Amino acid sequence: MSHDPDPARGASGRAPGRRTEGVGEASPIELLRAALPGLTGAKLRVAEVILRDPAAAGRSSITWLAAQARTSAATITRLSTALGFDGFPELRAALAREHGRDVQAGWEKDIGSAITPEDPPAKVLSTLAANQFSAARNAMASVDLDAMAQLADRIAAAGRVQLFGEWGDAPPAQELYLRLYRIGIPAWFGEGSYFAQVGASLLTPGDVALVVSRSGEGETPMKFVEVARDHGALTALITGDPGSPLAAAVDVPLHTGTGTGSSWTDYFAGRSSDSLVGALLWALVAQRVPDRIYDRMSRGDGPGAAARSQDFFNDTMH
Repeated sequence: MSHDPDPARGASGRAPGRRTEGVGEASPIELLRAALPGLTGAKLRVAEVILRDPAAAGRSSITWLAAQARTSAATITRLSTALGFDGFPELRAALAREHGRDVQAGWEKDIGSAITPEDPPAKVLSTLAANQFSAARNAMASVDLDAMAQLADRIAAAGRVQLFGEWGDAPPAQELYLRLYRIGIPAWFGEGSYFAQVGASLLTPGDVALVVSRSGEGETPMKFVEVARDHGALTALITGDPGSPLAAAVDVPLHTGTGTGSSWTDYFAGRSSDSLVGALLWALVAQRVPDRIYDRMSRGDGPGAAARSQDFFNDTMH
């Protein structure tokens, strides 16, 4: 007795065929989408429930799916076999594998492959510590110490030091600003195009403009450098890419030894090297102004001010 072929099997009436589990198998999502125009009634409802939340379908029972689609388990089994699977358990396993692959791809694109979702805390800690050690070692091998010393000389003598960093580059730039300000260096920090241009325009010959940019690219930091240079300031850059446009545009490019990378673990390593180079620059500047540091910690504006000032800094609550 003849009958119409099942829409899920295609025009030939044949199922897509068996596949080796997890190896070169057709995407169950794509199979469902391809079959969707020819499905009706209960099978259409099952397909729509699966497509709405494939991850849930990949971890749930046939009873749950039947309740969601308001149909029977037998209908789900028929749809599964029409798609080329032995039954719903095989379809569910394929959905789970595809979701797992999507999760893994998303994780590796963002976090990277050095850490996995299953790693215990001790493994995560050791991986991050190893990244920091590697970044520090790379910085030690890459940083130009003569250039660092010359930049420290200029910062110590500058009437104004303007620092710039945006987005992920802002934290190390702001940290360096706070350190310099703490030892009495007239430093300012800004992020965003408006503050970059205004800050650079306030510089004069003898001043210093310093950018932190891991990639060494960007329209706003480039504009900051151009305006600062037009006003006679020395321009400097802390970066992970010595061949970047910004590195070519500044007077003093400082390479941290760690490239930009494409994942969070790469970013973490880069930030570690940025912080190390920034700390080195700060320490070199501090070496050049020890008297200024002492004066600011010990002197005040009136009788007893020195003692009050020192008491303030000795108070561990501050």
